[in-house]
Formats: sequence, structure tokens, C-alpha cells
Amino acid sequence: MHFPIFVDLTDKLVVVIGGGRIATRRIKTLLRFGCSIKVVALQLDDQLRELADSKQIEYVCAAYAEHYLHTAFMVIGATDDRTVNHAVYLAAKSLAIPVNIIDRKEECSFFFPAVFENEHICGGLISKGGQQHGLAKESAARIRELLNGGN
Repeated sequence: MHFPIFVDLTDKLVVVIGGGRIATRRIKTLLRFGCSIKVVALQLDDQLRELADSKQIEYVCAAYAEHYLHTAFMVIGATDDRTVNHAVYLAAKSLAIPVNIIDRKEECSFFFPAVFENEHICGGLISKGGQQHGLAKESAARIRELLNGGN
């Protein structure tokens, strides 16, 4: 079981390796918390391309290399390539940088929560084992509804 902790990401660099659907979801959530985001990927999905074009994220069109992690506060490995994700994990671990790898909970030093918030409250949910993403997402949606005046 993991201890829930809240971290100030203001002006901190989060490096995301990968530019697909899951990377997009993570980045859209992270942008709400004031961090700088650098995405390293050979391709970006359309939503990330728009964020890069509007300078909301920095995009590096390149294959993964460890040196991209050296100034990171936090790292997310979000590719569809197991070998690359594992390399991201090993590098982040050796650099003592918190890391979330999308396809292996065993390679995560933190889990990415389902976030809920309103103007007064911010919270996040994960399942106890870190595997039941749907349950966490559904529960966060119900809390979101309650926070915003739903039944």
C-alpha cells in the first residue's frame, strides 16, 4: 500500500517520455498544477501537438536518451515500447527521480492518481494495489460530481 502525498509542482520540470494517448492524459492533468513539462517523443498525438504549438509544453522530437532526465523533478515513461519504458525506469531510479511507468506498477516509485477538485478541495485516488485504474477513475468521477453540487 502506498502513502498518499501531495507535492507542490509549481515551476518544477516533469519529463514525459512518449507522446501518445496515455501521455496526453497525464500531461493534461499535470498542466493544472503549474509544472513545466518536457515531452520527448518521435511523434505527438494531435492534442499534444496543439499544446506544443501554443508553448504550453516543450516538445523534443527525439528518441529517448537518459540525458533528458537529468534536470527532471519527476519522470513519466509513457511509450508503447517496453524496452524504452524499462530504460526510463532504470535511469530515473539511478538518478533518484520519482518515476511513473505506465505499463508496470513494479517500476513506479509513485502512482498517478485519478484527480478530483473544485475551488476548495483537491484530491486524488488510486486503488490499493495500483491495478484497478477503472475503479479509481469511477470513484473520482463520483466525488467530482458531489463536489460540484451533484447528488
